[in-house]
Amino acid sequence: MSSIYQHFRPEEKPFIDTVFDWRHLVENTYSPKLTDFLDPRQQYILQSVIGEGGDIQFGLFGGQEQSERKRALLYPDYFQPEEEDFQVGLYEIEYPKKFVRIEHPMVLGSLMSLGLKRDKFGDILVGEDQIQFFSSKEIERFLLSELKEVGRAAVRLKAIPLTKAIETTEKWNEKEVSAASMRIDAIVSAAFNLSRQKSQVLIEQKRVKLNWKTVENPAAECMEGDIISGRRLGRCKIIDVLGTTKKNKARLKIGTKN
Repeated sequence: MSSIYQHFRPEEKPFIDTVFDWRHLVENTYSPKLTDFLDPRQQYILQSVIGEGGDIQFGLFGGQEQSERKRALLYPDYFQPEEEDFQVGLYEIEYPKKFVRIEHPMVLGSLMSLGLKRDKFGDILVGEDQIQFFSSKEIERFLLSELKEVGRAAVRLKAIPLTKAIETTEKWNEKEVSAASMRIDAIVSAAFNLSRQKSQVLIEQKRVKLNWKTVENPAAECMEGDIISGRRLGRCKIIDVLGTTKKNKARLKIGTKN
C-alpha cells in the first residue's frame, strides 16, 4: 500500500486513502460504492489504486462517453453495473434567450451559491442557445426547487433524458514534445509554444492551474496524468512520459485543447 504513494504528490495522499477506504468498504460489505463526480486527475488516481482484473472492479460515467467529470462505481466482480447505477441526471436551464446571455462560469457560480460542493456536479454543456449540466440524481429535487436565478436572469430548471445532452466534439489533439524538464514552466512553454520567461510570468500571475488548482511556483514538478490549464491558452494533458532526448530533455506525449 505504501509503495503507491511514491507515484503521487504528498497532497494527493488524502484522496488515495479515500480510494482505499472505498475499496475496503466494497470488500467488507460485498456491495457497490458510488462516488461523487471526480475530475480526470482523481479518476487517474482511482484507476491506479484499484487496478484491473481484481476482485474489486470499477466503472466511470459522467452522462455521456466524452464527459470529463465522472462518477465512479466500485463493485465486487459478481456485480453487473448498468448506466442507471451511476445516478447521473441531466438538467437544462430555461431562460429568456433574447434578452440575456448565460455562460459557463455563471452557471457554476450559481450552482455553488446553493451551498453544494463542486463534486455534486458534472460537466456544464453550452450550445448555441442551450445550457445543460450533469448532476447527482440524489439532489435533483433540491436543484429543481432552488435554482431560480443565474447571474441576474430568472431561470427555470428541468430534468431531461441523458440522450438529449448537447454533443461535445472537443477532443485532445495529441503530439510529442520535448521539454527542458518536468517543471510546470517548462511544460507550459513546450505545450503552448511560449518562451520560458513568459511561462514563468503567467504562473507568477496566478493564471495557470495544475489539476484544477492555481499554482504559483514555476518549479512545481509535473507528472504523467497531470492536466495544466492556462487562462486564454487552453489545456494540456501529459499523456505519457516517453523518456529523455540526447540533450537530456524530457520527451512527452501530450494532448492539448483550446
